[in-house]
Amino acid sequence: MALDTRSDGPRVRFAPSPTGYFHVGGARTALFNWLFARQQGGSFLLRIEDTDTERNRDEWTEGIYGALTWLGLDWDERPVVQSERGRLYSEAVDKLVAGGHLYYCDCTREAVDARTRGAATPGYDGFCRERRLGPGPGRALRFRTPDEGSTVVSDLVRGEVVFQHATIEDFVLVKSNGAPLFVLANAVDDMDMGVTHVIRGEEHLPNTPKAILVWQALGGPRLPVFAHLPVLVNEKRQKLSKRRDPVALEDYRQQGYLPEAMRNYLVLLGWGPADGQEIMSLDDMVRAFRLTDVTRSPAFFDVRKLTHFDGEYIRAMSPERFIEACQPWLESGPWAPSAFDPEVFARMAPLVQERVATLAEVPAMVDFLFLDRAPIEEASWERAVAGDPAAAALLDDAIASYGTCPWTAEEIRGATLAVAERSGKKLAKAQAPIRVAVTGRTVGPPLFESLHLLGRDRTLDRLRAARDRMPIVGPDLID
Repeated sequence: MALDTRSDGPRVRFAPSPTGYFHVGGARTALFNWLFARQQGGSFLLRIEDTDTERNRDEWTEGIYGALTWLGLDWDERPVVQSERGRLYSEAVDKLVAGGHLYYCDCTREAVDARTRGAATPGYDGFCRERRLGPGPGRALRFRTPDEGSTVVSDLVRGEVVFQHATIEDFVLVKSNGAPLFVLANAVDDMDMGVTHVIRGEEHLPNTPKAILVWQALGGPRLPVFAHLPVLVNEKRQKLSKRRDPVALEDYRQQGYLPEAMRNYLVLLGWGPADGQEIMSLDDMVRAFRLTDVTRSPAFFDVRKLTHFDGEYIRAMSPERFIEACQPWLESGPWAPSAFDPEVFARMAPLVQERVATLAEVPAMVDFLFLDRAPIEEASWERAVAGDPAAAALLDDAIASYGTCPWTAEEIRGATLAVAERSGKKLAKAQAPIRVAVTGRTVGPPLFESLHLLGRDRTLDRLRAARDRMPIVGPDLID
């Protein structure tokens, strides 16, 4: 299935397998490919490597398309799907068999292990090389690795990496059930798609000499340029693992991270601009990115730094765009749909925008406005109310003061300041039990603006409800 449209610039491809959720490492690889293609006036191609039929799922294929679209990484030409290209792989196998590069092997893994136990060189021992087996049940096709010499991978990131042929076993290219394996399909597709640069993760480097050998055996054109990107690690400098670390891009989307923040953070994992700037627009990235500046060292995927980036991008949004971006999280808030007031949220939004790091944090900042009762967190209650001997008297004073003061944020602040002075507390300390009684939490948007939006009656109702949860404090019990 040859492609008709070819640009004059470089052709790169992103080739994920739909065998799970979209990994942040895959997102970084896609981004680096896309930036290189856009900077060089080339093509960014998408290939779905779905030959692993037992593990593939249609929803994960759709997840790949959705993740790239969310990140703003558009691809050129129709996506290539490996499961639709069996004829190409069969033709390549026939050519390799005719050229003497492949042979049939019926060895089981157990038999290989038994023969090679204690051998100086691990791996397959070439047992079936000269047996001249034909096709049959349980027989795979192995590639005949040259006995001598080496294959050199010229890598833009790692320099020249030499692989001695003596360390490369005769590897399987076609399984006993006739399914092509990764190395074969990869090489055939790269040739057919006219790929000029292979930019992928470091974990693929050991497969690269095998792909080169297959490429050369098929008489392919000039080899693509390789660039193997550094591995992503966690805070313990362990390779990111989907079993141990938060690596699914879908999870970050659900938590309310912005695509531009994720994209900006990913570009700095293994690369950085010469001027040290960190917050960059997509146009800035395209102008500054250089594949030759990518480092070899493992890159630390720091969720805290990503979250910091996200907060910076949220604060840079216009109020209108922030309100629009919040809608999916507001629509699933803990209040009845009829209780939500868009105008009230719009008035609170600028205050919330300054305080959240992800969009998923927004509902907890404003839920007290749209719920019948304060959503009190017990830990906050114990810390700021039940744990403060002076809280009861302070709430009594606030109830009396709020009942008569003009209901503006500034007047509420003045009344609260007077309550604080009478209690012998600083304003910040005096606010704590009031905030928890009304909003349910010790942290949130500015208190006085919040009380103003909530209204006098609802504020007093919540203060009285909080007071009812506490012991009666008489004058003789107050120190």
